[in-house]
Amino acid sequence: MDLTTVSQGVQKRKLKKRVGRGIGSGHGKTASRGHKGQYASAGAGLPGALFTGGQTPIHRRFPKRGFSNATWAKVYAEVNVGDLEKFDANATVDLAALKGKRIVNGTWDGLRVLGNGELTKKLTIRADHVTAGAKKKIEAAGGTLDLIAPPKKPVRNKMGQGKRSQRKKQDKPAAE
Repeated sequence: MDLTTVSQGVQKRKLKKRVGRGIGSGHGKTASRGHKGQYASAGAGLPGALFTGGQTPIHRRFPKRGFSNATWAKVYAEVNVGDLEKFDANATVDLAALKGKRIVNGTWDGLRVLGNGELTKKLTIRADHVTAGAKKKIEAAGGTLDLIAPPKKPVRNKMGQGKRSQRKKQDKPAAE
């Protein structure tokens, strides 16, 4: 045997199965779908991972309890003080600068600075939250903190309070 006979009889490209092209193709008439049944017709999809046959699906059998605030909860990028050593002295560190240095990736609602590690450079840090240990280390290195204020909480039930106060005024007799 030599190299010229190694690939003899080996097909390099397997032909696609051509279904529904007549009896002579070997996949004619029902096109490999069998006779009748759920999956014989076009558009019949295979069941999903949670499909359990005729019984009640698992997501309907389990009771719905509890509460989750995940829909509006804010997710913060957490960075240790030791990671801020990668910046030059007198630099301003915020979420955009951290993404530029590839310390933080992805989308975040804000920045949280934690106190692990040491800082020797003077930096200006713009963050939503800073731990007490991190604040001590940043100020000891001569840096400054610029905390981003959270949005104001909405005032609730203005209409209800107004109606109550109007009723009270009507009940009181006018002073003469």
